[in-house]
Amino acid sequence: MAEEFEPKIVAFLCKWCSSAGADLAGVSRMEYPPNIIPIQVMCSGSVSPLYIFSALSQGADGVLVSGCHPGDCHYMKGNYYARRRLALVKKLLEYIGLEPPRFQMSWVSATEGVKFTQLIKELVKELQPLGPQTKLRRNF
Repeated sequence: MAEEFEPKIVAFLCKWCSSAGADLAGVSRMEYPPNIIPIQVMCSGSVSPLYIFSALSQGADGVLVSGCHPGDCHYMKGNYYARRRLALVKKLLEYIGLEPPRFQMSWVSATEGVKFTQLIKELVKELQPLGPQTKLRRNF
């Protein structure tokens, strides 16, 4: 019997909120799939579109960018900039043929460990039927 596909997900997590929410999930011993590769960034607004394209071209099956809720950014407007910029990235990825669930944005605060675990579970569940991402993957 064939083994079920397990997607690799690169997650860019805001240091102040989303990364802290992931930490809360961990120290609270909440269970979620081990499919994410977390990368802590100072702010979701600092995530360049190049980071997303790079992750996908180097073998990620999905990318998640998560930050503070709009209005709660430690850098005032960083998540507003992220929301605007990353909405354009999502449209560009769809234009070149990448399935929409492969790139997602979310807002998770430091106290939302449960929300973080649910987010990861749902993301894995959405990516499994799609199989490996091959549209942007470089062949070395």
